[in-house]
Amino acid sequence: MLKVVAACGNGMGSSQIIKMKIAKVFKKLNIEADIHHMSVGEAKSAANGFDVVFCGATLVENFSGRNKKTIIIGLVNLLSETEIEAKIREHLTLPE
Repeated sequence: MLKVVAACGNGMGSSQIIKMKIAKVFKKLNIEADIHHMSVGEAKSAANGFDVVFCGATLVENFSGRNKKTIIIGLVNLLSETEIEAKIREHLTLPE
């Protein structure tokens, strides 16, 4: 099971919405994921404990210097399930 975090500036509204969108896409793709949400500051500290971090594209650089195991996915449109699915397919090996 993937450990995933959705991060936004404050970790309250946007990250919760991103979390719901991500959960919907992972379910569609039949990928089991344990999804959390938090602020970028918290996620920066906790990133090593997750497989994937989703955040706005402008926030990706906050995760520079992290371990290379954690995949950081920057989203241009935080609410676009189409973009989320495309980024998942781009960055993750999907089960067949």
